[in-house]
Amino acid sequence: MNKKSFELKLATIPTLPGVYQFFNDSNKIIYIGKAKNLKNRVSSYFQKTFPSQKTKALVQNIYDIKHVVVSSESDALLLENSLIKKFQPKYNILLRDDKTYPWICIKKERFPRIFFTRKLIKDGSEYYGPYTNYKTINILLDLINNLYPIRISNYNLSEKQINSNKEELSLRMLKKAGNIIILGFHIGDYSNSNEHFISEKDYSSNIYSVKQILKGKFAPSKKLLKKQMHRYSKKMDFENAQKIKEKIALLDNYQSKSTVVSSKLNNIDVFSILSDQTHAYINYLQVAYGRIVRFHNVEIKKKLDESDKDLLLLCIIDLRKKLKSNNKTIICPFDFSKLISAKFILPKAGDNKKLLELSKKNVALFKIEKLKKIQIVDPERHAKRILDQMKNDLRLKTAPIHIECFDNSNIQGSSPVAACVVFINGKPAKKEYRRYNIKTIKGPDDYASMEEVVYRRYQRVIKEKKSLPNLIILDGGKGQLNSGMSALKKLNLNNKITVLGIA
Repeated sequence: MNKKSFELKLATIPTLPGVYQFFNDSNKIIYIGKAKNLKNRVSSYFQKTFPSQKTKALVQNIYDIKHVVVSSESDALLLENSLIKKFQPKYNILLRDDKTYPWICIKKERFPRIFFTRKLIKDGSEYYGPYTNYKTINILLDLINNLYPIRISNYNLSEKQINSNKEELSLRMLKKAGNIIILGFHIGDYSNSNEHFISEKDYSSNIYSVKQILKGKFAPSKKLLKKQMHRYSKKMDFENAQKIKEKIALLDNYQSKSTVVSSKLNNIDVFSILSDQTHAYINYLQVAYGRIVRFHNVEIKKKLDESDKDLLLLCIIDLRKKLKSNNKTIICPFDFSKLISAKFILPKAGDNKKLLELSKKNVALFKIEKLKKIQIVDPERHAKRILDQMKNDLRLKTAPIHIECFDNSNIQGSSPVAACVVFINGKPAKKEYRRYNIKTIKGPDDYASMEEVVYRRYQRVIKEKKSLPNLIILDGGKGQLNSGMSALKKLNLNNKITVLGIA
């Protein structure tokens, strides 16, 4: 990529966390990376000196750059891992192994065990994560074991096994009055030699509480921890009170799971759309086995007055065909189930909603990037698009080529002043800026001050036979708007200029 192309691309990359992809001249991904700040990270590759020959070779083969924005650096790490496994880029040697991030599993069994694993087995067990930090997993599991004693042995505790009493005597499982009595050998720490008595009902209740923690619902556990902390404090046991306080702090700072990867999101296509008067912008995210494996942005130039719904429908059909997606579930703002053979989800909350919001965030940034490119390459076209959009949004008869804006102020009720700033063809016309000292008003009277400055401004414009603006914008609500209109009426300019008040 030459310097000019890079500078243009860099100017549009956001300073947000995300993942970037480098493509060669054959449109093949040669490198995938993550970044806390996409603009800074990508620009670092194009310095005068290179940290290694590998980096130099990589940069010399970069022909295009694409990126996707995510919510956090942790999400970027997870997405990077997923995409590298999917595309196996040439320069991502270190991440080509089969390493996957661990999950916390609540096993589907009587008296469920809780442990971390890299394998997701579809046997009805529940998985939470994945986690990018082993310290986080250890903290969580330690916290859970301290709050709710959970068994750690892998003995078969089925009803049939307990009744048959085939386990060793040391297990000593007894069924008594509907309750299961379990030795500390099987619940909590192995070093605990005391028997721990718990009913199956109470154990299930503990598991429910653990699930709430793993989902990020910490209020019940925090309440319990605070009670423990106060109890230790009353006993003057400040060492243990401090340990509990630290656990509360860990709970406060902990993020339960990633918004990018979730085991609940399986084989889904996600689409979102954003449009203006002339163009539509569409983002596509593909989720496979709970992970984002592909993202794609499209810009469409409108030919007629096509609706977002019509454009998105055409784009969904086209992209799914080109990218060979057979996913049976589609998340998007509209329901096309009668036209496309798939289940459509219009999410209101939960993981599906988060995924749609991520797509919307990326399509909004994609639009901004496109407009920035136009602004750099063709500033006149950029200004025309903005003015045409203003014309339609404000229902004006013509595009507001000439705009004048007014504001007034005072210092603690005295020395009232006003200012007028001017925009021509979407650009500031600083030579036309004017500052006014209010002459006829004493004290703080914004309405009268606004009327005076508008009257003086256009009285002079008429006298000097200068062009009138297409649009006047007044800083203020209905009172200031009426004052400005009153001034124009005195000059016989009412109904000749559109006036807008911004409260």
